[in-house]
Amino acid sequence: MRSFAVAFSMYSRLPMPQWPWEEGDLEYVFCFFPAIGLVEGLFLLLWWQIGGLLGLEGLFLAAGLVLIPLLVTGGIHMDGYCDTADALASHQSRERKLEILKDSHTGAFAVIACGGYLVFQLGLWTQAAADGLPWPVVVLLPVVSRSLSGLAVVTCKNARGSGMLATFSTAVVGRRVLVTLAVWLAAACLLLILGARVRGTAAAAGALAVYGYYMCVSHREFGGITGDLAGWFLQLCEVGGLLAAVLAGKAAMVLCG
Repeated sequence: MRSFAVAFSMYSRLPMPQWPWEEGDLEYVFCFFPAIGLVEGLFLLLWWQIGGLLGLEGLFLAAGLVLIPLLVTGGIHMDGYCDTADALASHQSRERKLEILKDSHTGAFAVIACGGYLVFQLGLWTQAAADGLPWPVVVLLPVVSRSLSGLAVVTCKNARGSGMLATFSTAVVGRRVLVTLAVWLAAACLLLILGARVRGTAAAAGALAVYGYYMCVSHREFGGITGDLAGWFLQLCEVGGLLAAVLAGKAAMVLCG
């Protein structure tokens, strides 16, 4: 339970008990990482339902769906997305890219990437709301993204060997955490497929495709993963899964029509 509290304290802004962390408190942190995604998904669904009751439509409903993940997480993953966008856009050596990830300053490419991401996500949520996206996709996609992110932490080399992610990954009890994350992932994907059929299957496939891209880019460009790269992946995974679900829904409508 101390690992549960540490996970929510580190990766969300939800209130949790506070105390000085000890090494043993970090062993099972990533077992509970997907649970943060489940909470985020339930908040998204709640806003969706409130919007339906109040007759909210279009951009206003979609804007809430864009902002809720940032409010739940405090923007920690978006910070990693922006830092990684700066590093990739630099086209520098691997060592220089890792230095850019550590730099606390925000570059122009980070601002451009963040703005483009939020605009694109706003458009996706607007379309998804208009099409009536099945609720399992809304709730479970954040679970899938965090399950995959946690699996990468347990199984992949850390590019830097230092930092918060390295601290957590060093403390992880590998096999137990790996099995727990695999169960989270399998359960979420199964529920997506059973509960949302075509669009749920597409969302799961889209998330897995982004994971493959993440593995390729992180090892080729950085020599492994870091906390910033994990945030970059999580943001891409959620928008990639949503994009796949929206496109699959449109394709099914065309074929059936």
